[in-house]
Amino acid sequence: MDTGTVNTREQGEQVDRQSRILEAALELLSRHGISGVSMRAVAREAGVALGLVNYYYEDKSSLIRAALHSVDKHDLALVAQDPGLSPEEQLRNALRRVAGPELLTTRYLSLRLHLWALARADEDFALINAAAFDRYLDGLAALIGNARPELSAKECRERAADIVVVQNGMWLTALLGVDKESIRRSIARTEEIAFAA
Repeated sequence: MDTGTVNTREQGEQVDRQSRILEAALELLSRHGISGVSMRAVAREAGVALGLVNYYYEDKSSLIRAALHSVDKHDLALVAQDPGLSPEEQLRNALRRVAGPELLTTRYLSLRLHLWALARADEDFALINAAAFDRYLDGLAALIGNARPELSAKECRERAADIVVVQNGMWLTALLGVDKESIRRSIARTEEIAFAA
């Protein structure tokens, strides 16, 4: 076996271990909030040695920052452009993605609530969260602008902000067991906002 193959495999194993650690931190955050996240608890949840967690993450704060960045990356994927579709379909798909079955789970919604609360309590986390929120709004506003080119950038951003209020409300009420028809109406409302004349 050549060293290139060995190095590639080792890099793959490192990425796998690091993502298992991050996933364990996200899981603990969703179940217990920040108080349930310690380096030791993350190691136990991920099934790795404590030293490995400390190798990838300096401390609990760096682990939480990584969790916030992970959610940011996920949110950007929700508003990613797909050149294979018309601008209108790209926008509709993005508006529907926020109600995907993987997002309307107690685990995911609990994670979001805990991360939002952390962002309100810690200035560093607040900055990460605010930057992520701006990127999401920019992505959504770009989709709106592509589908409705007659709108100004300011109008697109205002519509994106209004849509986010509906989306966040839908996520919060989904924790209460809101029915599928309410979710459908919420998505329809975001489409009305996005495509209004």
